[in-house]
Amino acid sequence: MTTTHFWISAGAALLMAAAGTGAGAQQAPSASAPAARPAGETPHQSTTQQPGARSMTKRDSADAAKPAGFNPRFSSSSEHFVQQGGERLYQSICQGCHMPQGEGAKGAGFYPALAKNARLASGAYPVYVVLSGLHGMPPFAHRLDDQQVADVVNYVRTHFGNSYQDALTPEEVKKQRP
Repeated sequence: MTTTHFWISAGAALLMAAAGTGAGAQQAPSASAPAARPAGETPHQSTTQQPGARSMTKRDSADAAKPAGFNPRFSSSSEHFVQQGGERLYQSICQGCHMPQGEGAKGAGFYPALAKNARLASGAYPVYVVLSGLHGMPPFAHRLDDQQVADVVNYVRTHFGNSYQDALTPEEVKKQRP
């Protein structure tokens, strides 16, 4: 018996003894008990799994428990955001990276501050960024309609210490679509 098998066997013996299922203890097989494994096979081995592939866990399944209040708020196609209004769009899409007060963040990535950002002076720039993406930010052209883009850009341009009052219209957004 190898050292690894010894430790697994010793650990299993301790668990079985604590549960009263060790040698000499009689216990009826359980319907939920796992099937017997061939000698030498550990619970982490699978004969059908591709090398390097990750096995699915209960956490990964579609019926896995979701956090309280979980609601991704996508339409049924999962392609388009359904929120309306600049503040709701910002809270749902943008603040995860740009932070609740638009302060931005650095760490695993760089998320520029939107607060007091002089680059927002021209409405065309943030519209371009939202539609086409920039650096690590993904494009949202196919997930937001013209009204939603105008709303979120206008919201950012009039909040977080920004006071750019020349509101963009959905028609101006449409002209910039890729």
